[in-house]
Amino acid sequence: MQMEWLSTAIDFGVIGLLAALSVIVVAVALERHFFYRAIDITTFTSIKALELELSKRLIVIASVASNAPYIGLLGTVLGIMLTFYNLGLDASADASKIMAGLALALKATAVGLVVALLSVVSYNVLLRKTKVLLLKWEIANG
Repeated sequence: MQMEWLSTAIDFGVIGLLAALSVIVVAVALERHFFYRAIDITTFTSIKALELELSKRLIVIASVASNAPYIGLLGTVLGIMLTFYNLGLDASADASKIMAGLALALKATAVGLVVALLSVVSYNVLLRKTKVLLLKWEIANG
């Protein structure tokens, strides 16, 4: 069984996917931020319609926040599999080669956690802004 493709899959597949997800999160967060600054809540006659408009695309950020660590963990598991496979091929491998392989395998989890943290913070900030705008509408409309 050839496992060389696995290193490429981890670097470009897992890390690439996490990088793409982080770009999506930043784009959605910026779009929502500018939308919240520009919205005129007085034009809404129903709080439900306002809530619907304010909560658009927040599910994207929440989904990335909850799934990014698992994607990173998948990359780590694949990296550990690759390290053990290479260890099996080279019975004379010393501890430094094993540790280097395991350290590189953990980078996927680290990237996944960074993306998740960015997403969670963005989601919480946007959710708070949504709640503030809804409360302002309720205060203005009794």
